[in-house]
Amino acid sequence: MAERRVVFFDVGNTLLFPNRAKMLDSIASDRHPTLEQWQTLERRTKKEFDLDMQVGRVDQGFWRRFHTYLLQEIGEDNSSRDRLVENTQNSSNWDQMLPGTRDALGRIAQKFRIAVISNADGGIERVLSRCGIADCFESITDSGILGVEKPRAEIFEAALSHMEARADESLYVGDVYSVDYVGAHNAGMDAVLFDLAGAYRDQDLPRVESLEQLETWLQQ
Repeated sequence: MAERRVVFFDVGNTLLFPNRAKMLDSIASDRHPTLEQWQTLERRTKKEFDLDMQVGRVDQGFWRRFHTYLLQEIGEDNSSRDRLVENTQNSSNWDQMLPGTRDALGRIAQKFRIAVISNADGGIERVLSRCGIADCFESITDSGILGVEKPRAEIFEAALSHMEARADESLYVGDVYSVDYVGAHNAGMDAVLFDLAGAYRDQDLPRVESLEQLETWLQQ
């Protein structure tokens, strides 16, 4: 591996997090799951989704599966599931940012060139702008504009081309093993999992739970 020069970031569950009130607008607010319940469902869905991806068996999308479990958890039928999936896939509903995010990105950018690669709906740059961090990045590659989603190598290759960077000098930071970690590795990049929910705590994989931890990891 060449000296690391470029760090690419996922957006959802890495830089920005769900606005759960907006996503769950079809469910009475007193029925909304807690953050702990949400993260438990996230861990379950990631593990099952990763396993299915590894064996080539994906019979439903990640968020369809997640919201099926969510509705079961809160004792609701599936009548609102399509609405929940639609809300979750709407990039404008990913607008929750952890304190210190911009400062951490600024510190990382002092040592590395930084950019974004996101599976989104063509609007992720607008959301990043609204959240005040779009200008931190040299380029933003959105699958909704490119027409290719992770884990396909083409989206990583397009982002590398935009940055005029080599895969062997680049790192990708994302939250889903089978999409982000495997996809980046298949494109020749290094990768680390941003695992705030703890889905991969019991696995021997490089992982961090905050941008501050990522800063420390990058110094290794």
